[in-house]
Amino acid sequence: MADAADFQGTSASPARRWLRRTGAALAGAPLLAGLLQLPAAAPAGAAAQESPQAVSGAGSVSVSVDSLTPGAPTEGDTVTVSGTVTNNGKQPVTDARVDLLVGPAMGTRSSIDTLARKSSDVQGPLGEKVGGKYTEKFSKLTPGVAEPFTISVPVDDLDLGQDGVYPLGVTLSGETSAQPWEQILGIQRTFLPWQPESAGSKTKTTVLWPLVSDAHMAAETGSNEQQTPVFRDNKLAEELAPGGRLDQMVSLGKGLDVTWVVDPDLLASVDAMTKTYEVSDTDGTNTEGTNQELARRWLAELQQAVAGKEVVALPFGDPDLASLAHNGTNVTGSLSHLKEAADVAEDTVDVILHVKASTDFAWPVDGAVDPSIVKVATSAGADKVIARSDSLQDNLSYTPSAARPIGGGTTAVVADARMSTVFQGDLTKASASTLAVQRFLAQSLALEQQTGKRRSVVVAPQRMPSVSQARAMAEALAALQGGNWSESQDLADAAKAKPDPAANTSVPPGSAYPASLRKQELPRAAFEQIARTKEKLDKFKVILTRQSRVVTPFGRAMNREMSTSWRNRGVAAVGYRDGMESYLDGLIDGVKLIQKSETKLSGRSATIPVTVQNNLVQGVEHLELRLTSKNPTRLKIGDAAYDERPVTVNGGHSQSVKFTTSANANGRAEVEAQLYTEDGRPYGDPVTFDVKVTEITPTVMLVIGGGVLLLVLAGFRMYTQRKRAAAREAAEDAADRPAAAAQNPQPADERLKGESDAGSRADAPEQPSDPAPDTAAESADPSGTGERVDR
Repeated sequence: MADAADFQGTSASPARRWLRRTGAALAGAPLLAGLLQLPAAAPAGAAAQESPQAVSGAGSVSVSVDSLTPGAPTEGDTVTVSGTVTNNGKQPVTDARVDLLVGPAMGTRSSIDTLARKSSDVQGPLGEKVGGKYTEKFSKLTPGVAEPFTISVPVDDLDLGQDGVYPLGVTLSGETSAQPWEQILGIQRTFLPWQPESAGSKTKTTVLWPLVSDAHMAAETGSNEQQTPVFRDNKLAEELAPGGRLDQMVSLGKGLDVTWVVDPDLLASVDAMTKTYEVSDTDGTNTEGTNQELARRWLAELQQAVAGKEVVALPFGDPDLASLAHNGTNVTGSLSHLKEAADVAEDTVDVILHVKASTDFAWPVDGAVDPSIVKVATSAGADKVIARSDSLQDNLSYTPSAARPIGGGTTAVVADARMSTVFQGDLTKASASTLAVQRFLAQSLALEQQTGKRRSVVVAPQRMPSVSQARAMAEALAALQGGNWSESQDLADAAKAKPDPAANTSVPPGSAYPASLRKQELPRAAFEQIARTKEKLDKFKVILTRQSRVVTPFGRAMNREMSTSWRNRGVAAVGYRDGMESYLDGLIDGVKLIQKSETKLSGRSATIPVTVQNNLVQGVEHLELRLTSKNPTRLKIGDAAYDERPVTVNGGHSQSVKFTTSANANGRAEVEAQLYTEDGRPYGDPVTFDVKVTEITPTVMLVIGGGVLLLVLAGFRMYTQRKRAAAREAAEDAADRPAAAAQNPQPADERLKGESDAGSRADAPEQPSDPAPDTAAESADPSGTGERVDR
């Protein structure tokens, strides 16, 4: 984007300051040009020069500006610069001092970018030294030792001229034994925005404050009535803990005028953590979570922070719109997942945060758009797309307002790329954070001074700022909102602002989409796996008596599978999808047929039981069990080749379903059992087993009957023979009894007892030694219907 060479609409400044600054710039220009062409080695008398200049040995000392307050000074303020100087060379630096240098006001936004890239280049322009008492001296800088410094100077003594952005340099000058003259050995440049009075046409600035995180919850839930949620790890608790990333985003954002952009999945996950939950361990086991109070505290602070503020809800799980547009639209059902994610977003935010959230905005990754992304973004109901100016570019000498129509009733809200990307990178060091803050303020003021017209500007930072990035953002916004050239505005108002007729409204083609972003996208295989999981879920849910226990957690997990958070995390994304599909397969396999071994059929007809097992917590219904004979000429199921029975099984139980069979011939017959859903689709794996038919023929039955008759006759003959022998013995005993009585008389009761015993022995059909039968006699008749078959 080109910038205007001259600022328009700037405020007047005192004539004395203007003349002094202009004179210094004009006088210093030829001198600076000559100094930049100095030979590498300076003469020994160079130490006597009034203004030290950079030489070939420059850069041996690093200068860090760790703090600059206030970031945007006004009349009467005192500017305080603090930091450290570190001698990175091998020789001590003597007679060292730290000075402040102020250069002429910068004319364009691109010049700010150029100076930022060369912020520590000692060969670049230096500016005018403030001098006087505003310096700090060191007798010696020891190699490798960092020395702190602090310089405070009233803003009036900086002698700033007209309103604008001034480069502020902090230099370290000194001598070494190898080069014993004063020289600049290190420099750090930053920016000093100067707008002492309120601007006549303040820029309306909208800043997005994103609350987005990774996918933390799995599809797995507990088997209890409450369906205890399971978290993949403890990382969410770490982000919520004091000092954590999400903790800082809320605590820093609550004091700023920002538009909160939230992922409903994050809210739902934290809300689930306020109750009983489990955490999956690396060994596959689950342990009870213990961070309920942490989650409650964070949600309470967030509810207070967003009260009365604008809240924009992304679709549930923050789906990657670009990945979906480029790789998922040709996969059946992918767009329906986006629509479901958008539909639940508003209610989720309302229930948890108690605020009405807007769902009209779509936010592609880094604001990069092409026609396919815009089409996908609006397919879920959004009519505004947050783009970025390095994607939807303008060929203008100024920055236009953010809103512009791009056709089809869709509005592109174009965020400023320079201000949106300034907080990226490593800002853990105080010096890097300070430079980012001052650069942000400088770009904002330079934008405001481009024209005399009031414009609306949007800042859309990275989705998941680190703690250090969030702190730098908050510091910059606090200074901006306390400045004199900008005022806050909601995103909805920025989208409604009158578009600049000269602004570009043509969405760039797909070929212009950044290759670096395309490499990070979810592949087509990811959407195909999601579609496969969805198909399995659809088949599974129709048999459940309580579908919501499975459909809801899996539906939300499929939204998470499409999240932008998987960018640059391809291996983790595959692991999440595989784990979810594997868990669903395990649930589906919880309803299955029990394997059967070979079954013997010893008759013309019998009943074959097949067992259905339900290992789920809830009951299953709407299932049909079909038993099919692969050899119907030998074995029929019912009256045909197959028969069906409805199946309903309570949770945690099994049910045996009985099928009537009839045999036509001996031999083996293969039988297959298969479950079907009501719409005729197979469910689970079939069970195949053999039925061995051993039918008993009439001839065999006749032979067996004859054998039984012979056994009966032989037994009867033996019985009569024993009866006759017993009678003869009794007669002989009676003949001998008188003689015996005469010789050995007995009492009458004993004689009667003896006779009674003899009579009992004579009447017994079997001897006491005969074995008792251990099996019942077999029947020659065919087996009756309902007879259980051996397995």
